Amino acid sequence: MGSSDSISPAGRWAFPAMIAGSACLAFGPWLVRLADVGPLASAFWRQALAVPFLFALAFVGSGGGRAAFSGSNARLIGLAVLAGAAFAADLSVWHLGILRTTLANATLLANGATFLLPLYGLIVLRQRLTQPQWWALASAALGVALLLGRSAEVSARHFAGDLLCLAAALFYTVYLVAIEKVRGTLAAMPALALATLASAVALAPLAASGAFWPTDWRPILGLAIGSQVVGQGLIVYAVRHLSPLIVGLCLLVQPSISAIIGAVRFGEVPGPMELVGAALVVAALVIARLPGRR
Repeated sequence: MGSSDSISPAGRWAFPAMIAGSACLAFGPWLVRLADVGPLASAFWRQALAVPFLFALAFVGSGGGRAAFSGSNARLIGLAVLAGAAFAADLSVWHLGILRTTLANATLLANGATFLLPLYGLIVLRQRLTQPQWWALASAALGVALLLGRSAEVSARHFAGDLLCLAAALFYTVYLVAIEKVRGTLAAMPALALATLASAVALAPLAASGAFWPTDWRPILGLAIGSQVVGQGLIVYAVRHLSPLIVGLCLLVQPSISAIIGAVRFGEVPGPMELVGAALVVAALVIARLPGRR
């Protein structure tokens, strides 16, 4: 991930792409619950159905032939496999967790990468945050607490699901770090195509545990096209050009969108505190982009 948010002309659309990609992912938990297959099967179908689309886009974007994957070597393939394995683990535990806890808890805990990515930047990349960026993290934390505070629930009944969703955040952080390394050599679609293929292969042995063949393909196709091809495609493009802090904060678009879905689809109209929380999340994104002394 970039060490700063002073991006090249090629990455001028990285920030809006990251926001749009995160918005696409916000529909994932709802689609998982609508799917008439097991949670691991829906994770597999999401990846497997996306593979041909991603490889087609990779070849089209490079003008065809092997140019899309030029520069690939053993280290690069290994990183792509690592990214795919981490994402397979992320989807597995998250899809299992979604069915074992509330949607609010699943959204909140699975977006723990918001705070893990800046920690990675501080410790591993030795980046230093500006004062506005520290304020942005504080605003984001308070915003999430207010946004999901009323609907989040700590209970023994949801404990296993909460742990699974928290583990998903750890795996997703590993995925984002690994896929950004692949992006150092490959364009977004070739990098995502390789990682998605590796993820589908890793999920295949697990998918048979439960209902496997969908009778209604619409939620599965929504996951494959909306979440994987479009959502992850935009995110994988953006991570090369943005700092870990900005990438993490952009993920908070998801709980905000989830609150809107809850209001429209299930009549869960947000109250004043949730609206303030959503405003604080937006403020965090704005504050993090402000210049400041390091």
